[in-house]
Amino acid sequence: MKLDRTARRATSPSSEYLLPSKGDGLDRPYYVNTNSPWTWAQKQHARSPQVKAPSIQVPRRPRWMMVSNDALDDEKIMPAGRRRRCARLGLGTLVFFGIIQLFSVLSGLLIVFVPDGIHRIIDKWGQLGHIGHGLSSWPTDFSRGILPIPCHSHNDYWRRVPLFSAIEAGCISVEADVWLFDEELYVGHSLASLTPNRTLASLYVDPLVSILEKQNPTTHFHPDGTKSHHGVFDTDPEQPLALLIDFKTSGSALFPYVVSSLEPLRSRGYLSYHNGSQIVSGPIVVIGTGNTPFNLVASNVSNPHQDIFFDAPLERMWEGAPGEIAPTAPKPGPPLYGADIDVSMPEPAVAEPPQQSASNDMGQGKSGVPDSSDAYTEENSIYASASFTQVIGHVLLGELSETQMALIRGHIRGAHGRGLKVRYWELPFWPIGLRNYVWDVLVKEGVDILNVDDLKAATELDWTKKTGWWS
Repeated sequence: MKLDRTARRATSPSSEYLLPSKGDGLDRPYYVNTNSPWTWAQKQHARSPQVKAPSIQVPRRPRWMMVSNDALDDEKIMPAGRRRRCARLGLGTLVFFGIIQLFSVLSGLLIVFVPDGIHRIIDKWGQLGHIGHGLSSWPTDFSRGILPIPCHSHNDYWRRVPLFSAIEAGCISVEADVWLFDEELYVGHSLASLTPNRTLASLYVDPLVSILEKQNPTTHFHPDGTKSHHGVFDTDPEQPLALLIDFKTSGSALFPYVVSSLEPLRSRGYLSYHNGSQIVSGPIVVIGTGNTPFNLVASNVSNPHQDIFFDAPLERMWEGAPGEIAPTAPKPGPPLYGADIDVSMPEPAVAEPPQQSASNDMGQGKSGVPDSSDAYTEENSIYASASFTQVIGHVLLGELSETQMALIRGHIRGAHGRGLKVRYWELPFWPIGLRNYVWDVLVKEGVDILNVDDLKAATELDWTKKTGWWS
C-alpha cells in the first residue's frame, strides 16, 4: 500500500509527528527528529495534555533540517548533476590549455631537431656536400663579426689568452708590462710572475705580425705593390690597435730594446708614425707609459722612426671654461679603493711638474717630462692618462660631486685641445653598481678610452642600466 508523505514521516522509526497543545503558541503541527535533544520534553508535552506545559517557542529550522532521511532523494541543496557538470567543465578547460601548451613546445622542438629548409641551409652552410661549400670563409675573416669598442684591456697579459681575448671583445687598446733582463723583454705584472717564454715578442709582436699578415693577403685581386694595410678588425679595417707598453724597469735602459723589438712590425709597415708634419696611421700604434721617458720619445735620435708615442700626464692639462675658476682637487689618497678622502689640505687641480730624481723613473707621465704641459701634442703623444683615484678622488655616497665633475670636464677639455685621447686608470671596480655608474659618467662626458678589467661587462652587458651603488 502506498503511503503519502505525511504517513511516511509519521511511521518513520527515527521521527514523530507531534500535535501542538492548546495554548502553547504554535498554530500548526510540527515535525521533530527523535534523536534531537528536544525530543523528550516535546514527547512529554504531547502525552500529558492535561498538564499545561510551559510556553516554549521552538525555533523554526531550515527546510533541509526538517526533512527526514527518506525525503533526501526528493529535496537537495545542490543537485549532484550540476556539481559533476562544473567539475567536468573545469577539467576540460585545463586539458584544453594543456594540449595547446604541449603543441607549442613540440613545435619548437620540431624546428630544433627537424629544421626547415632555410635552417638546414644555414646549419650546413659551407660543409662538404651541402650548399655553400667553400664559400663560408674569406682571407680576412680572422675577426669576422667583431665590432671595435673604445676600451682598453688593462693588464691584458693576465688574461687566459692575452691579446686575442681583447680583440675578441672588440677592445682597441691592450697593455703589456715590460721588464728588461739579460737583454730580453719579459712581460708580467711583477718579478715573481715572469717566465722565460712570456716575452713581448711571444705574447704581442709575433702574434700581431701573424694576424696582420692574414688581414693583408697578397692575391691577384690585391697585388703586393698596391697593398693597403688593414687593421685587426675586419668590420673596420682602418681602426688601429693601440699597444700600450708599460716600462717597469729603467726607462732609459729599456727604451732602445723596445725600439728594436718592434722591427718585425715596422719593417712590414704596420706601425703608425709621425712623418714630421702629421701622423701616418697604421694598423698598430705603440704608446709608452710607466717609466717611459718623454725626452727619449720626443728625440729623433733615440726614436728615429717616430713610431713610439707618449702617454702624457692628464692631471697637468686641466682647462676651465671661459670665466671658470680652477677647482681644488682632493688630496691624493691611497691606491686601494675604499678609503675616505682627506680634504683638509686641498691641492691645486693643475699639478706642477714633478721634481726629477736621479733615476728619472717616476711612473706614468712623470719621467723626463718638460716644465710646460704645452709640450704634449699629437706629434709625440696619443693618450693623456691619470689615476682616477689620485686626481679625482674616491666616489662618496654613490655619486660624483660637483667639484669632481668640474675636474673631469677640465681634463677632457685640456686633452682634447691638444689632440690627445683621455684615459683614466685605477677606476673603482666594486661595488659593481658604482663601477658601472663611473663608466657611464666618463663615457657621457667624453672620455675616449675606457680602462677596464672585466671585458665581458664592458663590451657585452648593459652596464648603463640603472642599479643601486651597492649592486
